[in-house]
Parts: sequence; structure tokens; C-alpha cells
Amino acid sequence: MRLLGVALVASVLCAACIGSSPSSSGSKYKTATSVGTSGGLNALVAAAKAEGQLNLIALPPDWANFGAIIAGFHSAYGISVTTDNPNGNSKDEIKAVQTLGKNSRAPDALDLEMVDALANTDLFAQYQVQTWADIPNAQKEPSGLWVQGYGGYMSIGYDSSKVPPITSLQDLLAPAFKGKVALKGDPNLSTTALESVMMASLANGGSPDDISPGVAFFHQLQRAGDIVSIHATDSSVKSGATPVVFDWDYVSAAHLQEVPTWTIVVPSNAIVGDYFAQAINRNAPHPAAARLWEEYLYSAEGQNLLLKGLVRPARMAAMSNAGTLDQTAAAALPTAVGPPVFLSPEQLAAAKKYLAGHWAAAMT
Repeated sequence: MRLLGVALVASVLCAACIGSSPSSSGSKYKTATSVGTSGGLNALVAAAKAEGQLNLIALPPDWANFGAIIAGFHSAYGISVTTDNPNGNSKDEIKAVQTLGKNSRAPDALDLEMVDALANTDLFAQYQVQTWADIPNAQKEPSGLWVQGYGGYMSIGYDSSKVPPITSLQDLLAPAFKGKVALKGDPNLSTTALESVMMASLANGGSPDDISPGVAFFHQLQRAGDIVSIHATDSSVKSGATPVVFDWDYVSAAHLQEVPTWTIVVPSNAIVGDYFAQAINRNAPHPAAARLWEEYLYSAEGQNLLLKGLVRPARMAAMSNAGTLDQTAAAALPTAVGPPVFLSPEQLAAAKKYLAGHWAAAMT
């Protein structure tokens, strides 16, 4: 789940706090659905400080700048933060919530891939942050059970010292790309690879409901001998074995550290989005701190700190319009022209069904 390594390493840990009992001062916040329903922001801050602890999970400090974000939260409120299983994934988070129940060590807030957020809404509490209106409707559950916080777009990353400039997917059919193009896995098994095929579909006249043009395009790449026989990894990019890789722009950005000539392009009008969802454990042992954490993440400060981690915060458009976006950090992102497409669960299922019946033949 966590592959990005582009940010300040910072964490605030309090091992002694793990087994402590949650404060009764936050009890009313277990059902608070917004600041407005719980006495205002000052009251929430006071209750969170009384709890004195926030339990997070699966958030390594070098992922999306969360080290700096956790440090900023601690500095702002003096609340100790424990991050359990920092290298875990979404399914580990869900398992922890289910296993620990109402234990004081249970996670307070979650950072999830959408497939796991959508499948486990019964575990979450409804909560709408103060900046709720800035978040596009397609990126939040109406009652606040989950809300996307940050993410990015499918892209083509390439080593500019090994291949010519890429401006569109059609460029990849040129002889210069023979044996150089790689996916991150089998589209039948990997969502990243599936979304790569969907990007190719949008660029070739397809739609979120029709991935077939993308399959046809990859068939062209295969016939031209452009697809390499291995799936891309960090080591294959570093060694030069996969100089062109389809991947999320925020994950691809990690290669910049070891391959200075790495370049990332998001094809115009073929933008496929992928965002992580935030959610509050309905049995959070520190319910006020959990809600204050969400308020911090969706504040201008929190969103700009995410942006510095080379991910696209959910409030990016609204903050740009309001003049509160960190323009220097925004300029470091790959340019994207056109509205992003976010696949619905139904569209994702339909794409998987089509791939199951057509991908293998297309790659022979």
C-alpha cells in the first residue's frame, strides 16, 4: 500500500500511552457528526487534549509526507501520536479494527484504499469536517462515513536518458520503445495495472464503461514488441530494465530519488484518478482526537503538507480558487489537463470481467 518515499521523516510516538484508558471527556464525541453538533472547534480541541492520545495505523513517515503531518498535529495540539504497523496495508487496518474492538489500542482513524473503505462502512463513524463543502461529491460518502483525502492520477513514468520524450500513449508504438514498456502487474490481479489499461482506453476513444480500446492498444504494444516480459518494480526501474512504467504519479515520483532523469507525464484527457479514503473507527478509543485529526488533515495546513508529499489533496481545486494552495508544491506535480475519471465499483467490476475474458489473448 505505502510505496512513496519523498517526504520529511518525522514521527511522534508515545509507547507508554498505548495501553492507557481513553478519557471520558471525549465520550460525547463518539456520536459527533461535525464540529457544529458538538459545541464547536474549541470544545473539540479541549476534549482531544483531555484524551491526550491518537492511535494511527499503517502510516509510515515517508508516505505522502505523513511524518511532517503527524509532527504538525502534535505541535499544534500537544497530543501524543502512536502509529502502529507503519508498513501495513488497508486490509491490516481493517483487521486491527475488527480484532481490537473497543480496546484502548484500537486505531482511532484509518487511511484506506477505496476498495476496503467501500467494503467496511459498518466499521466507521459518520463525520463531516468543517471544509466538507470543498470536497467534490464524488469523493465522499454523503453522511461522512468515508471521505477521500489525497491521491493522484495514472501516469507514464520514463527515464528520459533511455527513451525519447513521451507526450501521448501513441508515442509508445514507435520503434524506440521496443522492449521498454512495463506494467506493475497483471491487470487481472493488479488494480494499478487495470487502471493503466483504463487510461489507455480513455486515450483511444473508450470510456469508464468500456475498457476494450485499452486492451486493443496494449495488444498493439505487444505485437510491436514494446512490452517487456517482467512487471516493473523499484529495482527494475533503478537498473534500467523497465525504462517506461505505467503507474500512479505519486508512486512513480519515488523513482526520482534514484533515477534523476525520471520523468512523469499524465496524458491529456485520459486522466484516471486514485485516492485514499479517510475514516474514523466507530469504536475509536479517542473519539475527540480522531475527529480533530480529520479536521487537521482537511485544513489548509494539512492539505498543503500532503501536497508537499507529491500527492494531490482532495481540496486542491477549492484551495487554488481561494488562494490558499501552496503554489510551489503544486508546481512540482505532473501537469494534468482535463477532468479526472474515478471508476465506480460497478465500472471496476465490468472492467475486471472484460479483462478476464480478453487480456490473455491480447497479450499473445
